[in-house]
Amino acid sequence: MTTVERPNPAPVRPRLRPWVAPAVDLAVVVAFVAIGRRSHGEANDASGFATTLWPFVAGLTLATLATRLFVAPLDWRRAVPAWLATVAVGLALRIGAGGREFKVSFAIVATAFLGLFLLGWRAAVLAIARRRQPRATAAQKSANAST
Repeated sequence: MTTVERPNPAPVRPRLRPWVAPAVDLAVVVAFVAIGRRSHGEANDASGFATTLWPFVAGLTLATLATRLFVAPLDWRRAVPAWLATVAVGLALRIGAGGREFKVSFAIVATAFLGLFLLGWRAAVLAIARRRQPRATAAQKSANAST
């Protein structure tokens, strides 16, 4: 009796529509600013919101372009540097152009929040895709192990 070899399933590489990753990343930055302003009791005016938002949106944009995150938005080798660059550029612009002082606690919160959510949604998408991927049957596993 001949055994038919079947290759191992391909690694999980879910495909996203081109606009999804930038939209979710932008939503994360907007949520960061909204929650931060709300928790500090800052006014709900559009001008104040935009003043707080723009450095991090600029950071996200520059980080996305510099790491070419748009090419492979779920690739950790691009996503992690993009997250760190988003925080670094956002903080630098907030301090340099926005005239704010550097606060260690703010830098820690920005790094943690943006890391958790910019990377977290990617981890969730990959985990869901992995769960949906068909699993190799026991026969396929033993056939692959014997070769």
